[in-house]
Amino acid sequence: MRSARAYTNERRLLYIITMALKNIFRSTVLGLRTWSVFAGARQDNTVLPAIKQPQCSFFANWTSTSICKRDEILLNQPVRQYARPSRKKQEFPSQLQDLHPSMLKHEYASVPLAQSVDDVVKKLLTLELANHSEKLRLKEEQLIAKVRRDENDRSSTEVKVAILTACIRNFQEHLHKHPKDKANKRWMLMAIDRRKTKLKILRRTRYDSFEKVCQELGITYTFPPEYYRRVTRRWLAKKAFCNKVFQEVQKQKAEQREKQRAAEAKGKEPTSSTEPQGTVA
Repeated sequence: MRSARAYTNERRLLYIITMALKNIFRSTVLGLRTWSVFAGARQDNTVLPAIKQPQCSFFANWTSTSICKRDEILLNQPVRQYARPSRKKQEFPSQLQDLHPSMLKHEYASVPLAQSVDDVVKKLLTLELANHSEKLRLKEEQLIAKVRRDENDRSSTEVKVAILTACIRNFQEHLHKHPKDKANKRWMLMAIDRRKTKLKILRRTRYDSFEKVCQELGITYTFPPEYYRRVTRRWLAKKAFCNKVFQEVQKQKAEQREKQRAAEAKGKEPTSSTEPQGTVA
């Protein structure tokens, strides 16, 4: 008797041979039809009006268009029907658009000689040849200047919120161009959580500063959603049982308190009734 493995191998070989013969037959039919079209065109030396799209379509999912030019017919390459029109992404507004190329970098803004240098050196000191990180650094300083408490403030909650805001907007601009970048998306969500925590603390401690920060930085603070639980029959039965148990426990505790009070009252009565006896002369 043949084994199951031998039977399976025979089935696979038969399937491969069948598919090969089917492909050969299809390619042969395609060649014969193409040859018949060209042969008819050569005999008549004219463009046949009978040649239409259904005669040149060899498969249901393929389309071919015939272009007739003088004595010959040129067939275009078949095109599949799964092509989709490309969609243009909407332009995402960048936070660095308002930075003019003639502005000095942050480390050279306080240097008086930077304004009197020649044009070649000035290009190196301005944002004209600056990279993205240098522009982002200058943007952070602009946001910090709007919300800081004094000139030397670098560690307050308002300054940290400004730095996180610049970082979050940079991540949003990057993810609009590269939506499959999961690492940057994770870092952006972590930065949003940190900023939300700091805004929550600032709102609880210094509400005036909280309003100023949200207004200057363009932040919309939304409250977290209230806790909501779907009401089911099982949850209602469990809640009713818990309430019943709680009431029984409260009754037992009340009875124990009454017993303790009665015992304390009984213990105080004999001490108060005893009086000192006088001496008989």
